[in-house]
Amino acid sequence: MPVSLRVQLKPKPVSATDPPLDHPPDPFADLAAACAACRRCALAAGRSRVVVSRGNPRARLMVVGEGPGAQEDATGQPFVGRAGQLLDQMLASVAIDSNRDAYICNVVKCRPPDNRKPAPEEVAACRPWLEQQIRLVDPAVILLAGATALEGVLGIRGGITRLRGRWHSSDAEPLRGRRLMPIFHPSYLLRNASREPNSPKWHTWQDLKEVDRQLRACL
Repeated sequence: MPVSLRVQLKPKPVSATDPPLDHPPDPFADLAAACAACRRCALAAGRSRVVVSRGNPRARLMVVGEGPGAQEDATGQPFVGRAGQLLDQMLASVAIDSNRDAYICNVVKCRPPDNRKPAPEEVAACRPWLEQQIRLVDPAVILLAGATALEGVLGIRGGITRLRGRWHSSDAEPLRGRRLMPIFHPSYLLRNASREPNSPKWHTWQDLKEVDRQLRACL
């Protein structure tokens, strides 16, 4: 008679580093890991850290700047230097908490040498990461801090002085259905500190009040 052999399989030991079996996927963690491995442009060679984002990934407001500076490159977080502190203060002046009410990122995720403006090919190489962030966060309003962010997101060139404070829109994905507001970059405001009426800082405060009104209308 044939002999039936029953083999008892031992369960695989569970490692302390193994994720729980029911752990849901985290698309933001996947995005950060993909950005960390990115070598699409020459900026990767000189970076200390990839600077992806800070703030609330479920916020209705996204703030997009130009690129990381020295402090951002060192910490791995955007807008944490003097310009970032001013941005936080100005958002707070219209009751927007930068960590609770906003998701903050940049057009490029690696620091350009000597804090120069990102080259068009560098912006283009990073564009898929920014578009993925917009899709994941799904913001109602996007604040474009400075001319580089305006050009990098909407493709609009021109003086930020003329274009700031106006609502923009686009039929291109993933921007469709979102409202976009260009403002002066905080680093420019550091060099133009006057708060007198019609000064750059005064205009930025008016722009942020309009952003706050739009966010409240989206509730």
